[in-house]
Amino acid sequence: MLEGKLAFVSGGSRGIGLAIARRLVDSGANVYLAASNADRLAEAQAGFPSEATGRVEVCASDLRTVEGCNTAAQSALAAFGRCDILINAAGATKGGIFPDQPDAEMVDGFALKFHGAVRLARALWPSLKEARGTVINIVGGFSRTPAADFMVGGAVNAALANFSKALADKGLKDDVNVNWIHPGLTVTERLEGIFIDRAAQQGKTRDEVEAEAIAAEGLRRLGQPEDVAALVDFLCSPAARHIHGTGIVCDGGGSKGYY
Repeated sequence: MLEGKLAFVSGGSRGIGLAIARRLVDSGANVYLAASNADRLAEAQAGFPSEATGRVEVCASDLRTVEGCNTAAQSALAAFGRCDILINAAGATKGGIFPDQPDAEMVDGFALKFHGAVRLARALWPSLKEARGTVINIVGGFSRTPAADFMVGGAVNAALANFSKALADKGLKDDVNVNWIHPGLTVTERLEGIFIDRAAQQGKTRDEVEAEAIAAEGLRRLGQPEDVAALVDFLCSPAARHIHGTGIVCDGGGSKGYY
């Protein structure tokens, strides 16, 4: 279905980003993984099956910076000569209690998840336009349901969702499909960090915090990275071309609001 296409996946060394990359390779795409940790990237690359039809290349680059984003984008284009799909999955914002949470954590949250996505979209847009390609930003439910102990993530996610909607308007003019996904509680290192932080803040065990989170949202189970990957795979397919400029929740029914 995606044979011959190149998917650039930021944050592709672990978690949701890596699950997306694996799913897209299964669908025949080549993938280019960009993240900051070279060892994790090498491990991720080695984990793809040798019989996979898609080619997998990686780039260790600091996507918090303009130079890092441009280097990764240019390297992908040099390696494959094109970019058909951009998946922005990088960014692990930190929880904390305001006003004690340090300013540096807000700045860092925006640097990677928001500015990184903006810069990669800018750098790869000409190729995406030429390919009539697809952009999918992995955002998060905190953009719609702010929480006092997760202000950084909520603010960053809301900004990225707003940018995604504006980028979709540009995409209508340039024939580039743009959507974004709001994962809910999904089993990743990032969620583990959130549970541990909340446990410390609330004087509870990590398992107590997890159980309370599942009960509060009325979930049947926690989400898996593969749940989001399956949705991304569909949104990258020709069958989803008329789905455009939309934020799609993938949270097992955790969001109770209409919006």
